[in-house]
Amino acid sequence: MEMLRVQFLVMATLALAMALLLPSINAQSSAASPAPAPTSDGVALDQGIAYGLMVVALLLTYIIH
Repeated sequence: MEMLRVQFLVMATLALAMALLLPSINAQSSAASPAPAPTSDGVALDQGIAYGLMVVALLLTYIIH
């Protein structure tokens, strides 16, 4: 029973160490240029209008029934 507890402790310690250390291995250097600024192509505006119209339709449907 004691061996099982020791194995669990060792595996938990290794898992924690890997979870903390492995993400830093894949980190990119800060010398890379930043991403370009996003450009608006009107999709967000169209989606906002569509959501507004859906809310109006739901309210009218609720009021009529």
